Amino acid sequence: MILTRRREGSARRALPNAYMEGETNVMIEVKNLTKLYGAKRAVNDISFTIDSGEVVGFLGPNGAGKSTTMNIICGYLSSTSGTVTVNGIDILEDPIGAKKHIGYLPEIPPLYVDMTVNEYLEFAYELKGVRGTSKKKHIAEVTETVGIGHVRDRVIKNLSKGYKQRVGLAMALLGDPDVLILDEPTVGLDPIQIIEIRNVIKELGRRHTVVLSTHILSEVESICERVLVINNGSIVANDTPENLSTSISGEHKLTVRVAGPRDAVEGVLRSAEGVRAASFAGEHEKNAVDFVVETDPSFDVRKPLFYALAKAGFPILELRPQDMSLEDIFLELTHTDSANKKGA
Repeated sequence: MILTRRREGSARRALPNAYMEGETNVMIEVKNLTKLYGAKRAVNDISFTIDSGEVVGFLGPNGAGKSTTMNIICGYLSSTSGTVTVNGIDILEDPIGAKKHIGYLPEIPPLYVDMTVNEYLEFAYELKGVRGTSKKKHIAEVTETVGIGHVRDRVIKNLSKGYKQRVGLAMALLGDPDVLILDEPTVGLDPIQIIEIRNVIKELGRRHTVVLSTHILSEVESICERVLVINNGSIVANDTPENLSTSISGEHKLTVRVAGPRDAVEGVLRSAEGVRAASFAGEHEKNAVDFVVETDPSFDVRKPLFYALAKAGFPILELRPQDMSLEDIFLELTHTDSANKKGA
């Protein structure tokens, strides 16, 4: 089963004019994409779309088909069957035209480390065939965007890994592409560098469609508004993290902290209207107990809980929803799907 997205109700940031006018422009469309390596199906008949202005996390375990899919979207690999269009342009029929809309940062940036930053970006500018803008002005704007304006005259090999990643980002931004595809942009960086690169990506997401591949799930939660999960060559989830949590858990769970004795509180919780189950979750505060309460998702159980516990003389000290983390979601999706494949 593929968990698909529900656009309504998703929290969205400020987006380009097309969104503000109520329109949705498909920027990337992947349709019935398959890639075979001999008898092995690296990608198995997958389809999805990414709209203009979206920031999408593309997740999957090693060998799931994630990198293959991204390489096909970028035009680096050809597919066995199926199509990929970028801003309406087929990547196979017009690869040069499609690639003009793509800025790609691979896991290891393709840097010429004996060049200065400025020399490298001038070379990449010419290599990309950027037109319609002043080279000097454009490179200055790009370097300021990613925060490397002050190191433009330094030799790349003398820069830290974090700054090398920024140079790679600057290269991807040359030509002001509509789409940025970033493969593991923070791998190998220290915590401070990771935060800095994340902030740069967040800022870029205000003006570009961004596809972010990463194994750092907290990165996806902090940057992305939608998640695509691929496993064994197939898309197994396509939704917001919030909707995935609800879909996978199958029920609504609340954590409640109550002042009172464990057995008595548990009895009241289990008898409250709309409660399916209540499990003890420890004592994290003096004279209080924590429970995880599973409820009917179609029923708001908060008022019945309040009245039942108040009537019994047990005050509620804390009540909050217990959502699955993105890590829990990822493990559930990839583990379950892998287990089903092995048992098939």
